[in-house]
Amino acid sequence: MHVRLKGLNRVRKKLADGRTVEYFYAWKGGPRLPGKPGSPEFVAAYNEAVKAKVPVGKAGLNSLLDAFEDSADFAKLGERTQKDYKRHLRAIAAEFGDFPLAALDTERDRARSRSEFLKWRDTLAKSSRRQADYTLSTFARVFSWGRDRGLVIANPLESRGRLYRSERAEAVWSEADENAFNAVASKELRLALLLAVWTGQRQGDLLRLTWTAYDGKTIRFKQAKNGKRVSIPVAATLRAALEAAKLARGDAVTILTNSRGKPWTADGFRTSWGKACQKAKISGLTFHDLRGTAVTRLALAECSEAEIATITGHSLKDVGSILDSHYLSRDQGLAESAIRKLETRTKLPTALPTAGSE
Repeated sequence: MHVRLKGLNRVRKKLADGRTVEYFYAWKGGPRLPGKPGSPEFVAAYNEAVKAKVPVGKAGLNSLLDAFEDSADFAKLGERTQKDYKRHLRAIAAEFGDFPLAALDTERDRARSRSEFLKWRDTLAKSSRRQADYTLSTFARVFSWGRDRGLVIANPLESRGRLYRSERAEAVWSEADENAFNAVASKELRLALLLAVWTGQRQGDLLRLTWTAYDGKTIRFKQAKNGKRVSIPVAATLRAALEAAKLARGDAVTILTNSRGKPWTADGFRTSWGKACQKAKISGLTFHDLRGTAVTRLALAECSEAEIATITGHSLKDVGSILDSHYLSRDQGLAESAIRKLETRTKLPTALPTAGSE
């Protein structure tokens, strides 16, 4: 006899090996049910969950964390972002898993709860201010998601401020940095640097980039983080390197490979990249800084913000923010370029008038 279980929530997940599996929950945000749907074990677990069900407002934070992780919003995040989020969600659950959501019902209670959350953030900051901010940002994302779905009254972590401020004005790869890196790095890592500098793309997207995305003139693909499609004309310098790599690794699927001709794993690439930077005595610079370096160099080549955004996939607002706040504020080359333009467009007197002259 088939029994229809009211409120049952089915969630599909794609595993790391490519398989798609289904999980069943007693209700959205409820406990996961064991066994196959319709089996005695499954039905018994469902009945037990319903019997013990606690009203949403009186539930613990764990129920909200689980619901967020099983949500479509979480599923849309990139693989690396999901991995980072899970790490922070586990930390939140370990500290506040039994926190009652009813403690957010009144403004006074929310203020007290907010104070406790911020104190915890300050404790985490003793090890890393950046990671402390990231953990609290994840916490705030969960509350915001829950508020939009009526699972919590409000988000107590709105306008929380940040402890970590990254100063990226100096975090631009110079030609000297590139030369030092290329002098010690493998040809596989040299190609990765060249590809990053000439495309301005994220590490994850470049590691996933396949040869089918390159037609000899243009690289076309969809960015994983935001789903934007970019079409990047390939410069002669990069084209020569790509053609050489294609000849050497004709059977490779991805453009960037390790020394065995296999696609890089994210961890493997980061480890190899870090060792090469250490060997080249490069400190204070990351692979991600190559994305900002590309934006900077495009700007110094007198590209407009719209042109830069077309290449890198940034929004116009983000391009402007990068140029205004981070990378160009100390660039002497840009200042010299500005003066040259001024001299070209302005008729200046050959000498200043002497005192008393008319």
